[in-house]
Amino acid sequence: MIILGLTGSIGMGKSTVAAMFADEGVPVFDADAEVHRLQGSGGRLVAEIEAAFPDTTGTLGVNRTLLGEAVFGKPDAFKRLEGIVHPAVAHERSRFLDANRDRPLVVLDVPLLFEAGGWRQVERIAVVSAPAEVQRERVLARPGMTVERFESILAKQMPDAEKRERADFVIPTGGSLEETRVAVRAVIACLVGAEGR
Repeated sequence: MIILGLTGSIGMGKSTVAAMFADEGVPVFDADAEVHRLQGSGGRLVAEIEAAFPDTTGTLGVNRTLLGEAVFGKPDAFKRLEGIVHPAVAHERSRFLDANRDRPLVVLDVPLLFEAGGWRQVERIAVVSAPAEVQRERVLARPGMTVERFESILAKQMPDAEKRERADFVIPTGGSLEETRVAVRAVIACLVGAEGR
């Protein structure tokens, strides 16, 4: 089994690319989706997060806006949150890898693959990338996003150029969806060949 780490800065189209890998029959572990599940209604991290950050949860699980306000600009609080979330996500990732151990290729979709050290757990890395102006336009179109918040998120992420330099594959997302899909299929063919799917 080849473990491909899929990453990219905010607004680069990583979720779209991850869905394309899934459409091609490649199992995908979505770290962000796993965090949402763990923090959602009935999620196993809700009580622990409420204990660490009072009044940030409700009947629907963690209120991401309130939790964001509790940790935004507070490095110690952010580290405490990571100490709760990261081990739980790592456990679910191990279960995913075990369940798919007979597959020729799996994808770990991890936004902070380089920043959080996840690159050490994969054999190959694909970075999703678009021109900076496209990225900015996409992110600022999101509900509730501000220039300040966007710049704060970017400051925590490795620059796109550095990610591209460290990647085995760069999947461009600044053009059409079909162009991106062709690039995804090329990565799969390179790693496992057409017969490996």
